[in-house]
Amino acid sequence: MNFANCFRSGLQLKNESLFQVSSPWIWEANSLKPRYIGQMICFCADEFHWRRIWQNPGEFLLSGPADMAFRALLYRRPTEPRTLAVKIGSSIYTIQLRRHRRARRYTLRIHPSRREAILTMPPRGNLYEAKDFAQRHGAWIAARLGGLPKAAPFSPGTSVPLRGVPHRIVHRAGVRGTVWPETRDSGDKILCVAGDSEFIDRRVHDFLKREARRALTDASHRYAEELGVKVKRITIRDQSSRWGSCTSAGALSFSWRLILAPPYVLDYLAAHEVAHLVEMNHSPRFWKVVAKICPATERAKRWLDTHGNDLHRYGIEE
Repeated sequence: MNFANCFRSGLQLKNESLFQVSSPWIWEANSLKPRYIGQMICFCADEFHWRRIWQNPGEFLLSGPADMAFRALLYRRPTEPRTLAVKIGSSIYTIQLRRHRRARRYTLRIHPSRREAILTMPPRGNLYEAKDFAQRHGAWIAARLGGLPKAAPFSPGTSVPLRGVPHRIVHRAGVRGTVWPETRDSGDKILCVAGDSEFIDRRVHDFLKREARRALTDASHRYAEELGVKVKRITIRDQSSRWGSCTSAGALSFSWRLILAPPYVLDYLAAHEVAHLVEMNHSPRFWKVVAKICPATERAKRWLDTHGNDLHRYGIEE
């Protein structure tokens, strides 16, 4: 019998059962070869006993992709909620849940740009323990969220630091173009945004990301040439826990928000990540490499310690 003929939505045939499962493999009649046909899988009850599979999966496991897909079906974890609500005083906070395979304990952190608490769970953790952990650290959550700087959305009148210099956003309706900086006769710096008002936020974001990519690419390649290493790829993102990262393959990643900081801070972060291509650690030798190519290292680190958290308030709603 050709099992492919069994695949009719909502249909159950004689001696055959139709199951909706996550595995996209099908067993063909008189064959041990699985066949990929989509999200439906049909078993013949006369030759393939589902109860036996469930009770004794080891008897039926195959090698290769089919085995992996089958194991995923049998042992997959039930869907978990992505958030949990915790009452702290008279307020209720929504905590984002993340399960990480390398986590050894429950941890909490604050995402400054999304303005939310994130609870990371170890692989064997459970929701009861996660909620208890969040409840016990409720005062810390409330204090950290309450202490975040006031949000500064990208809207007309908002002052945004571009390379550390405040620029006030001005909407230029009816003018062709996207976003560009200007200096008025009074000396005030403004950031002009053309187009409809509903696109101001997106256009300012896009402009700052382009500027960040240009500045970080130039700085990274300049330092790479000085150290005799090669940068293969540069990615611009919106990280919350770090300003930049580097892989041993030469891929660098930076936060676009560095374009809001003074130029010497952006240069330091570029030098920091490129130096990892020489020393993939934070040993004294690594810091010697950074100091050699970036004399403003200590000054930049002090600025980030004092003002770094403030950069996360731009471009978000309260």
